[in-house]
Amino acid sequence: MSKVCEYLESLGIIHANVYHQLSPAQLTEKALERGEGKLTDTGALLVMTGAYTGRSPNDRYVVDDPEHHDSIAWGKINVPISEEKFENIYRGIVAYLQQRDVFVFDGFAGADPTYRLNVRVINDLASENMFIHQLLIRPTEEELASFVPGFTIIACPGYKCIPERDGVHSEAAIIVNFKKKMVIIAGSRYAGEIKKSVFSVMNYLMPEQNVFPMHCSANVGKDGDSALFFGLSGTGKTTLSADPNRGLIGDDEHGWSDKGIFNFEGGCYAKTIKLSKEHEPDIYNAIRFGALLENVVMDEETRMPDYDDGSVTENTRVGYPVNYIPNAVIPGVAGHPKTVIFLTADAFGVLPPISKLSKEAAMYHFVSGFTSKLAGTERGVTEPTPTFSTCFGEPFMPRPASKYAEMMGEKIETYGANVYLVNTGWSGGPASGEGKRMKLPYTRAMITAALNGSLAEVEYKHDDIFNVDVPQYCPGLPEEAQKVLNPRDTWSDKAAYDAMAKKLAGMFVANFAKKYPDMAPEIVAAGPKAE
Repeated sequence: MSKVCEYLESLGIIHANVYHQLSPAQLTEKALERGEGKLTDTGALLVMTGAYTGRSPNDRYVVDDPEHHDSIAWGKINVPISEEKFENIYRGIVAYLQQRDVFVFDGFAGADPTYRLNVRVINDLASENMFIHQLLIRPTEEELASFVPGFTIIACPGYKCIPERDGVHSEAAIIVNFKKKMVIIAGSRYAGEIKKSVFSVMNYLMPEQNVFPMHCSANVGKDGDSALFFGLSGTGKTTLSADPNRGLIGDDEHGWSDKGIFNFEGGCYAKTIKLSKEHEPDIYNAIRFGALLENVVMDEETRMPDYDDGSVTENTRVGYPVNYIPNAVIPGVAGHPKTVIFLTADAFGVLPPISKLSKEAAMYHFVSGFTSKLAGTERGVTEPTPTFSTCFGEPFMPRPASKYAEMMGEKIETYGANVYLVNTGWSGGPASGEGKRMKLPYTRAMITAALNGSLAEVEYKHDDIFNVDVPQYCPGLPEEAQKVLNPRDTWSDKAAYDAMAKKLAGMFVANFAKKYPDMAPEIVAAGPKAE
């Protein structure tokens, strides 16, 4: 009996048909054979994830045990569940897996061997196993021979919870158990749950090794000048970090140690809604054999995906290995970042398109994690709606926000990084009115100026409402576009701008006071001013 089979039996998974460390080609064959998906015209595997087309935050839990109780930020995000309830669901999952096909992948989270975590992922779907094969860092044959799992994830969408019996909200449950070093995922076929479970675990473990875990993308220039891009979904994090003139370290999850930065992953998980070859050629061309598409509508005859069709969900996705991007940095490590970018899509149309932040302001905006939803994207939403996600990744942060903020401040101060807040949202008015979305070439020009250092040489003007410093000229930005740097100048109704700006500033203040009442006063003072 193999060591992997012995391990599965130790978990209670017996008499299963075990497939260990299959290649993407083998997993694709298995997925097609089992009816899990179909091939597109480029050879990518397309699957539909059913009822769950995105993460299910209300179904996420953390096991509350005495050893870890005091280090978890309990609340609406980190919802406690008892060890007994975990064991009941766990026993149901392993019983379900008896005599079934079970796919096992062993991989690493963390491109720096000093800090990497050995992760064993057990799936009842070949397609999900292929996804995580491409998203984690793939070990060599030599590394695989001595592989011992540090954390185990069992993803079993075929097993449905019964809320009344299991003490959960629905048939889906994503439960992290730090004591057992295990995650169980039931009921949901959305592959992002596996990826983000790994991230949540790393966000808990890394600070113990003085590594700052970050929900960000990262790239590096020819001179070794690395940069970080923080931002919530829809702000351009993946798009803007995929710069043909810079090497891509990773698109989503990184650590910042005393040695530099490193990718947690070996792959990318990009949104595909409205994807075009013209605007995002690297991502478009990465959708080929070995990639997994989720919930994209496809023409059954031509097998061509329609990336403009959001009828199944707006959250259409593709997972692929990072080496599918031509300028990917392998392994995904680099030196300390010189530039940190916070991305926000402000649908109110009042934030400057780029502004410079002090260390304290950087900590404030990092903790706030602001972007905004558009009117009409959800039923009942008639005007821009603010979204504040702690540390630009609230659902994945087990520890208190103050811990991550302190680490951010320490890294910025120690290594002298310049921090900018970049608004990829609207200008000239709100999205629900006269505003127009910031042009991507303009944003790229501003970020290029920040990265090459030329933005540090220009005149700045302090914005008293948002308490940030705004450049009055941006090298590389077309002359006719320079006026967008001061958002008030782009509004025809200046009084309306003032009112909207103060309204948004008030939202920042209210959110910060509610969520972070014990934050240091110098950080509070660095935020927007409602009065």
